[in-house]
Amino acid sequence: VEMFIDIHAHAYRKPVPFPVQFCTAEELLQRYDELGIEKGVLLPIVSPEIYIPQANEDILDMAEQYPDRFIPYCNVDPRALTNSADAPLDRILNYYKERGCKGLGEVMLNVPVMDPLVQNLFRHAERVGLPVVFDGSDQKTGDFGLYDDPGLPQLEHTLQRFPDLIIFGHGPVFWAEIGRLETPGERSYIFNLKGGQVGRLPTGPIKEEGVVPKLFRRYPNLYGDLSDFTAHNAIARDPDYGPKFLTEFQDRLFFGTDICFKSMPVPLVDTLIQWRDQNKISETVFNKIARENAVKFFGLE
Repeated sequence: VEMFIDIHAHAYRKPVPFPVQFCTAEELLQRYDELGIEKGVLLPIVSPEIYIPQANEDILDMAEQYPDRFIPYCNVDPRALTNSADAPLDRILNYYKERGCKGLGEVMLNVPVMDPLVQNLFRHAERVGLPVVFDGSDQKTGDFGLYDDPGLPQLEHTLQRFPDLIIFGHGPVFWAEIGRLETPGERSYIFNLKGGQVGRLPTGPIKEEGVVPKLFRRYPNLYGDLSDFTAHNAIARDPDYGPKFLTEFQDRLFFGTDICFKSMPVPLVDTLIQWRDQNKISETVFNKIARENAVKFFGLE
């Protein structure tokens, strides 16, 4: 049974050498069929910090091949068209919006959120009318993702500066702050110089709310991307608080997978179904998060 629409997925047109083996379009659809996902958003990677960059055209090709299953986003590195804070990035964004791209992302270059080039990209996204999703980091070098400080002040200033820009909160640095941090270093992982990654995420009950629920209450242009295990960790670490959070922000939270390789688990599917079946969340909340918010947001019906 197809219950879900995926706000966040990746695919490569052809395999690349490393570091991840994103699915092909067909492999992703196979996972979708197994998980009960009707369709999903394909996010191109354009900055080279970790993943091999791809063309927006690759995403458009896959979406044209499977128009009932894939929703294309475009992406642009903010260094494009002159590497300056007055680059006319709206020219690129308008071009791809006209070709059916429904959003911008996943923005992953490793500079601060308030970097003038990033702010210029967001300014143009607001003007053109495309929502944005970015990944975050707690480091300014040696990682991928936009840097923010503990407490996410740079995200908050961006939400204030661009009230008509819908920004999807995503990734460890964002979701770690659903509760008050024990230590700032638990916001993310970093690359180990010997290989692999080291780090931890916050665990255990939410003793005190963090900035994330407060930002949701304060800024109607903040939406939540529940993809990847960091978002699942945030809502599932406290089985009492998690359902309350989903219920309070039911109109702005979106199911997602962030499938980065063929066998990647997606525990969110089982958690949402379980919470619905145990009446921890209502049928209405489940349906909104699983698919109806996406149907409305993208005008799918």
